[in-house]
Amino acid sequence: MSDTTRSAFIAIIGRPNVGKSSLLNAMIGRKVAIVSDKPQTTRNRITGVLTQGVTQLVFLDTPGAHRPRTRLGDYMVKSIGEAVSGVDAAMLVVEPAGAPGPAEIELIGQLKKNHLPAVLVINKIDTLTDKAVLLACIDHWRQEYDFTAVLPTSVVSREGVAELIGELSTFAFESPHFFPDDQISDQPERVLAAELVREKMLLLLRQEIPHGIAVVIEGMKEREGENGSILDIDAYIYCERESHKGMVIGKRGAMLKEIATLARQEMEELFDIRVNLQCWVKVKEDWRNRQGLLGSFGYRD
Repeated sequence: MSDTTRSAFIAIIGRPNVGKSSLLNAMIGRKVAIVSDKPQTTRNRITGVLTQGVTQLVFLDTPGAHRPRTRLGDYMVKSIGEAVSGVDAAMLVVEPAGAPGPAEIELIGQLKKNHLPAVLVINKIDTLTDKAVLLACIDHWRQEYDFTAVLPTSVVSREGVAELIGELSTFAFESPHFFPDDQISDQPERVLAAELVREKMLLLLRQEIPHGIAVVIEGMKEREGENGSILDIDAYIYCERESHKGMVIGKRGAMLKEIATLARQEMEELFDIRVNLQCWVKVKEDWRNRQGLLGSFGYRD
C-alpha cells in the first residue's frame, strides 16, 4: 500500500435546512457544526477535517443558499460563492422530493461556471415511504448537471454515509495533509462556544428571534479550582430589540438559565473540562445591517 498522502477540499452546498451540517458531523464522527430544524442555522463557512489513513478530506460547510434581506445575508451568500470557487469538488445536498428550485439552479450555475466535479447527495431518505419518489427525484437532478455520482443518505440511520465518504475520497490527489491528522476543525474554541450558545437558542426560542441574535465570547480563561481545572466563559448575547431581550432572559431569568445550562453541558463534553458559563444579554438595534457590528461579531469577509 502506498504511503503517499492525498488531500481534497470539498464544499458542502445546498439550500437551508437540507441537513448539510448534520451530514458533516456524521462524516467527521464528531460535532463540528451546530444543527437545528430552523433554516439558516449556519452563518459562517465551517471547516471540518476527516483523515483516514493517507487521505485527508477538508470540508467547507456553507450557509444555506437563500435570497438575502440583510447585510448578514449578503455575507452568508457571498461565502458560498467563495467556497465553490476555491475547492476541488462539491457535494450538493438536497431533499428527496420535487424538482430543483431557484436556489438549487443558482448553485448548479456556480458549479458549471467553475467546471467543478460534484456529487449529488439526496439526504433524509428515511422520511420516504414510497421509494419511487427517490427515482423520480434522481431523474430530475440528472437533467440539470452531470454529477459524478448520486448517493441517497440518511443521517438518522447513517445509511449511505460511509459510501459518501468513499466517493468523495476519489477526488483526493497527491498532496501533503493541510491539517494535523488528529484535527477535526479549524474553528477556535471561542467560536465553538459561541455557536453552542446560539444553537440552544435556536432550539428553545420562537423561530423569528434567534435569527436576530449574535453571540460573542468576550472572555475564556482556564483556572484551577478545588476539584480540578475550570474553564470560565463569558458569553454576550446581542438582540436587535428590547422585546427580544426579555424573551431571551425569560420570566425570572428562566429561559436564559436553560440556554446556559444546555450550552454548558455540551461545552464540558466538547472541551473535556468543567465549565463556568456566564451569559449576559444586550441590545444592538438592527445589527444585521450594520457593517461595523457585523465585523466585530465575527462576520468578516
